[in-house]
Amino acid sequence: MTEFSRSISQPPQVQALAALNERAREIFRQIVEGYLSTGEPMGSRNLARILPMALSPASIRNVMSDLEQAGLIFAPHTSAGRLPTELGLRFFVDAMLELGDVGREEQERIEAQMRAAASGHTFASVLAEASSLLSGVSRGAGVVLTTKTNVQLKHIEFVRLDPARALVVLVSDDGSVENRLLDLPPGLPASALQEASNYLNARLHGRTLGGLRAEIEAGRQAMKRELDAITERLVDAGLAVSVGPTEARQLIVRGQANLLDDLRAIEDLERMRLLFSDLETQKDVIDLLARAEGGDGVRIFIGSENKLFSLSGSSLIAAPFRDGSQTIVGVVGVIGPTRLNYARIVPMVDYTARVVSRMMDRGT
Repeated sequence: MTEFSRSISQPPQVQALAALNERAREIFRQIVEGYLSTGEPMGSRNLARILPMALSPASIRNVMSDLEQAGLIFAPHTSAGRLPTELGLRFFVDAMLELGDVGREEQERIEAQMRAAASGHTFASVLAEASSLLSGVSRGAGVVLTTKTNVQLKHIEFVRLDPARALVVLVSDDGSVENRLLDLPPGLPASALQEASNYLNARLHGRTLGGLRAEIEAGRQAMKRELDAITERLVDAGLAVSVGPTEARQLIVRGQANLLDDLRAIEDLERMRLLFSDLETQKDVIDLLARAEGGDGVRIFIGSENKLFSLSGSSLIAAPFRDGSQTIVGVVGVIGPTRLNYARIVPMVDYTARVVSRMMDRGT
């Protein structure tokens, strides 16, 4: 079974609810699962028909009143059934959610799609496929966050601008070109620039910048034998400036249109408009996804637990992926309404992150 991390601590009322009797927990479970399945409120008469124990509607209403006072359910309209609050959803996810496993057939489908994406020999295509795949599974928006160091490189060149400065030119497999300014030590011969370029290009072989840095660091003694001290410093400086003082983040989002498929009312349309606005504000999405890089396992953020979704009432399910050195280098996930199928999506996000990690480990 997939493990996942709690994104907030449990409030005292939720801790107290954990001690409620089986009857209260079963009624609460049915209300939440009905909401996740249909989006509709659950009334006492419907509950009386589906509960595994015999209870009258009046007895059920008494329990619902207790759950409502605890802040876990609410009535959207007078005399209507009940829906879970965000606090109720958090308690359900943390304490009652039963996660399934990703079936063998689904595992093979995920891996086949990712291998097909990797056939283009760019890791960017693998990440885009991961985002699209999760979008299709969840009927939400699939998201991937990574850094420039995970883009596979095709060529690196040092180009002198004047005696004190040079450009580090990085050409990626996808054809993109990035230039960084590098300060040169006094008296550096032109041959050192060419020698540093040749040394790095001989070791690229479709590696990411992060992978190239790791390999060179691991072979530090061999580099000292091959290069003089000045050229060695130039290689180190070129790799450092290529990453930059703050690594640029790359955000991939697929499937936003899925979020429009299940609108039920004007308020749903307004919620989606706010969510689309959130997704367009990439910095806030990147900041939220970066929080999921903080540890192992799947992280779940529900509604106003995070300021980004405080108005749109959306959820994020995300899991980190790692490179060949087992360093966390990005996040894959799903953004959608709070009525996501958590039991299915949590293990799918987790498994997809594991597949991406394995592909990075193999140097796709």
